[in-house]
Order: sequence, then C-alpha cells, then structure tokens
Amino acid sequence: MHLLTCLLLTTLIVTPLATAQRRFAEGAVPVPKFADPQRKQKLAAAFPEIEKLFLAYAQRANMPGATMGIIIDGELVWMKTTGVRETTDKAPVTPDTVFRIASMTKSFTAMAILKLRDEGKLSLDDPAAKYIPALADLPYPTKDSPAITIRHLLTHSEGFPEDNPWGDRQLAQSDETVRAWMRAGIPFSTPPGTAFEYSNYGFGILGQIVTRASGKDYEIYVRDNILRPLGMNSSTFEMTDVAREHIALGYRFEDGGWKPEPILAHGSFGAMGGLWTSTRDLARYVAFLMSAYPPRDEADSGPVKRSSAREMQQVGRFQPGGAFRGVVDGPLQFSAGGYGYGLGVSQSCRFDHLVGHGGGLPGYGSLMQWLPEYGVGLIGMSNRTYGGFGGVFGDALNELYKTGALKPRVVQPSPALLSAMADVSQLIIKWDDALANRIAADNLFLDVPAETRKTRWASLAKDHGVCRPGTSIQPENALRGTWKMMCEKGWLEVGITLAPTMPPKVQLVSIAPVLPPDAEMTKTIETVGKLLVAWDADVVKSIAAPSLDVERMRRHFAAAAPWGACKIGETLSGNGTRSSTVRLSCDKGPMAARVSLDPSTRKLTGVDLIPLREQKCVP
Repeated sequence: MHLLTCLLLTTLIVTPLATAQRRFAEGAVPVPKFADPQRKQKLAAAFPEIEKLFLAYAQRANMPGATMGIIIDGELVWMKTTGVRETTDKAPVTPDTVFRIASMTKSFTAMAILKLRDEGKLSLDDPAAKYIPALADLPYPTKDSPAITIRHLLTHSEGFPEDNPWGDRQLAQSDETVRAWMRAGIPFSTPPGTAFEYSNYGFGILGQIVTRASGKDYEIYVRDNILRPLGMNSSTFEMTDVAREHIALGYRFEDGGWKPEPILAHGSFGAMGGLWTSTRDLARYVAFLMSAYPPRDEADSGPVKRSSAREMQQVGRFQPGGAFRGVVDGPLQFSAGGYGYGLGVSQSCRFDHLVGHGGGLPGYGSLMQWLPEYGVGLIGMSNRTYGGFGGVFGDALNELYKTGALKPRVVQPSPALLSAMADVSQLIIKWDDALANRIAADNLFLDVPAETRKTRWASLAKDHGVCRPGTSIQPENALRGTWKMMCEKGWLEVGITLAPTMPPKVQLVSIAPVLPPDAEMTKTIETVGKLLVAWDADVVKSIAAPSLDVERMRRHFAAAAPWGACKIGETLSGNGTRSSTVRLSCDKGPMAARVSLDPSTRKLTGVDLIPLREQKCVP
C-alpha cells in the first residue's frame, strides 16, 4: 500500500510537468537580418562569370550533360544546363531533366527518420535491433561495444567499414537478402560510437527502419511525407515513373568516349542513394533546408519542424580538422567539421558553417551545398560516373564573394541588451548607486567593488573629458555586445555580458579607453608603415630607442610579407602617447600594429604586428 501511494503521488506530481505547454518569450532573441538591401542584386553580378566557369568545367570533366543552379533566400535565381541527357539522339539536358542523385538521397532518409522521431514513433537512441530483429545477434567487435543505435547509423558511427564503391552496386538488393546478410554478420572496422566511417550499408538499414516504424514502404513514406509536401513532383525512386524524354541516362568516360552504365533498380539500398530528381525539385528541397535558418517565431510549414531541419545540419560525429597549403607558398587553408544527419557539415577559413552532400554512382555525380547564415546555396547534377562539382562550386562561391555582398545575417540586439547599454553608459557618465544596484548581477560588485568601479569610471573624465552615451551596439549575441562612447578626447570601447537571470542583469563590464595618436606617435606609425613596404636600417636607427630589439623587429616585419601591401587604418586602442594600436588593411587580410614609445625620449621601444581574429586563417 505504501509503494502504491508513492507511485500515485509521483504520477500526480510528474504528469502536469510533463504535459505542461511550453512558454515562449517572443522577441527575446531578435531574428538576424541581412544588412544590405541590395544584396541579391549585387550577388547576381557574379552569374555571368559563374556560367563561364560551369560550362568550362563540364567540358573539362567530360560530362555528357550537366545542370547547375544557385538558390538565394529560398528562390532558384540562376540555372544553367549543358550537354545531352543521352548520347544516342543527342537530346539536350533541360531544367526538367531528371538525374539520379546517389548519396544525396541520404539526407532524405535522415529527414524521414526525424519526422518519425517527432511523431513519437521512434527515438534516435533506440537500438537498431528494436526495428530490425536480424541485427539482434550481430557479433560486436569488443565486449564493451554499445548496441548500434539509430543515431549511430545517421552519423556513420556504427563501426561498419567504409563501403564505397561496393555499396554503389547494391541498390537493387531486396530487403530479404540484406536481412540475410545481417543475420550472417557484419564485420566492424571500429567499435560503434568511436569514429566516423562512411557506410552505405548503414543507410540501407535506416531505410528498413523507416518502413518498420511507419508501417509504409520506405519509398512511399518519403514520397508522401517529404517529396509531395515540398512540391517535388518530378522526384521518385522508380525510374519507370519518369517520362522517357526527361530521363538522363548514365555514362562513364572510357577509351576516349562515353559508354552507357547499366541502371540498377530501386531496392533495399535505395535509402542510401536511389532518388531521382530534377533541378527545380532539388532546389525546392535545398531551399527548405536553408529555410531552417534563422530560428524565428513564424509557424512551421513542414514537412518536418524547422528545429529538426537545423538538427540535421549540426555536427553529429566530429571529424579531425586540418590546416594545409595547396602549394608550399600558397595561403593557409583550414577545414574542420563532421557529419550531421545525412549531411556533411564543415568550417573553412572563409565560412563558419557550410552544409551539403555529394552523390556518386555508376553513371551519375551530384552535389548540393549551402551557407545557412548567408541564405545562398548551390546545386549540380551530371550523368557521368562520379562526376562531381566540388571545384566549380568553390570557384562559384569565390565569384559571389568578390561581389562584396556574400555576407551573413547580422545579429540583432535584444531589448535587454539595448536597455543595459543605455544604463551602463549612464553610469559611466555619472555614477548612481540606485541604478548600479538595479542593473548589477550579484557577482558584479563582488568581482570589483562598486566603490572601486565608481572611482575608476569617474577618473576617465580626466583624460577624455565628457563622454556621450553609445548610439548603437555591436551585438555578439542577444545578451552580449560592445559599443563606442565618443568623448571630448578620444572614446571608450565598452563591452557587457548579461547574466542568466530574469530579468538579465549585468555580470561583466569592460572599458577600454582610447586616445588618438599624438603628432609624434602619428609620425612614428607612418614610418612603421613605410618600413613594412621596404626595410631601411638607417630609418630604423633614427627612430629607435636604445632598448629596441632591432633584429626582432626585422624578423617580425619579414614574417608579415605574406600579408602583402598594407595601409594604415583606424586607431584600435592605446593612450596615444606611450602606446597606440592601429589597424592595417593588407592585401591578404587585416593586422594590427601595436607601437610603443619611450615616454621621455618619444623613441620607438617596440612594434608588434598582430593578425586580427576576424580573419580565421592567416596567409
């Protein structure tokens, strides 16, 4: 009786909490926005050059036929086709031509899994054997191996060996055959959950899980729940569903010519690479995935929740990154990232978040790639075996970048951040105990006592005179940002971080006072700029204090050569007399020059050249 009472009490307490409707603080995190209203028109200026690059690439890669498109803000704004969909009658590729997209199918399978998850029909952490009994007796590689889960399969971390190109030839296998293979056992290359290893087999298993969890054949579920809701009416897993005049037949380039590739029927491995689609249909799909960004209040339009579409585009299995150069004197390049759910996720020197997936089968090659925070995506398909688009996509993004309009959305400040900016600015101008106590988080005056802050902030007037409140803030996120307070002399760089309290209170304040360089400092900085162009030992001697390490300075300047020619820009920090840091706008990226002078002789005591963090990879 006592146990039953406890269970009843637990039910009464837990159930309301579990079923309570979530609350939403609308406007607490404002939606990021593109700053340039002419952005789309400026990006379009790159289209003619991208067309030349695409046509030259398709010819150079010996593609019988190919298509490429650019998506901006959910719209297919540019598309070009070239070549033939079949070599016999020379029928041209058109916007309605349907190609097999191979492994790009994996993201459709992942989306189907997430839709079933959202409907409560499965969990990503369910053992795969719950849905595929043939896996129940699978011999694992180590005694401490975890059971393979759906999440392992989605992220290629189930431990099966990489199976390209073997998997490419298994499309037509029946479910019964594949289940017989599973009962016979699957060799492991790594224990589950320990490493990334690309597995077509694993996505074939996911297709069977979709069938078991939904009660519908995999291809029917994907058609009814993803393809049709997105208006992808030309897309199918069955080649016979497509009119003959729209099919791109597959070829390989061999012995100086194109030879037909046999087309495998859709089967158990179709979930890893069997989908057929057109340029317009693929653009709709990529546009939907791109529309998951930014997070916002408007209603979901499906076919899966925006949050689930974003989840697909986050790293689920990390892959080691690397920094490298194409040639020994080339620029440093960086790549890091991993695999999401049916999608690759990466970061480069230029872009923080690049999402996409390629596809390759006998007879076909394809790629889709997009920048979620930039609202720009690329798609390409060809009917040549493993005919990829990686090189031309990189060139296309470079052309879009050259327009100056390929920039991410700008973070917007929250009302709480704007309010805190106004309050902190007021405190800096004139301290008020009541205001300070009202806006301060409980740590602020424990870290630095209020009286000490009051004294320090009041002393700023001695060097800067009267300062004015900030007029705009540079938000890093909804609860952290920096702004500039202009003063009679110089300015203050102010930064704040708000605490996780309600309402959000100020937990951190930083103030960097800045005075512009005086005449002597300005002259020295100009001389430093000339020395960056051409080292002159006599000039260095004329400005050097006895303590200056001239040899170190020479090495320092020589090491800056990869940045190219530099121009002196705005002052970033310093008191203007003893030290000043100025921006250097260089051909290969920004730097800062920190110049120090002896306060009595006004001679140079040191120069540091510092790559600015806004550039992710140095030359």
